[in-house]
Amino acid sequence: MIRRGGSLGNSFAIRLVQIDGSAREQMKRIWMGAAAAAVVLALAAGMFLGSGSQAAPESTFVLLDGSKKSTADLKGKVTLVNFWATSCVTCVAEMPKVIATYEKYKSRGYDTLAVAMSYDPPTYVVNFAQTRQLPFPVAIDNTGAVAKAWGEVQLTPTTYIVNKRGEIVKRYVGEPDFAELHQLIEALLAQT
Repeated sequence: MIRRGGSLGNSFAIRLVQIDGSAREQMKRIWMGAAAAAVVLALAAGMFLGSGSQAAPESTFVLLDGSKKSTADLKGKVTLVNFWATSCVTCVAEMPKVIATYEKYKSRGYDTLAVAMSYDPPTYVVNFAQTRQLPFPVAIDNTGAVAKAWGEVQLTPTTYIVNKRGEIVKRYVGEPDFAELHQLIEALLAQT
């Protein structure tokens, strides 16, 4: 404790409090920054890595030709389920890579299912699928029930990789790293 005395003592006491307060504020900022970074990392891990293998949700996909496909139909193949929209710039930009990935692995037990979001006008989806000659099934989620079942999907593109057992092993929000995706597909195709 510093006693009040001459001007030097008062000046020293005030400076000590300022340093102490400043240090306290600096520590507070460091802890707040660390907490914020931890939250961001946890969210990123959940968004991009998924949370281990979990069963793909029971869903019925209504395809452009009017036929239906269920989650059970995904079993036995490694399947990329891509939630997308014709109004999504990233979705449109990544579609040639999605097509190339499908073409590369389809003969080895790989499939792709593109699910158009409920807000996407069906005529736009049909036009896109026809003009781009999408070689895989395209579904329209006109009620939003499929997107809701698959984790309240709202951001596009959101892509899931489903293994041969019908379990989600990876989720990407945004365009995947296709080199990494191809490695994952190859590893999953090699599993029995």
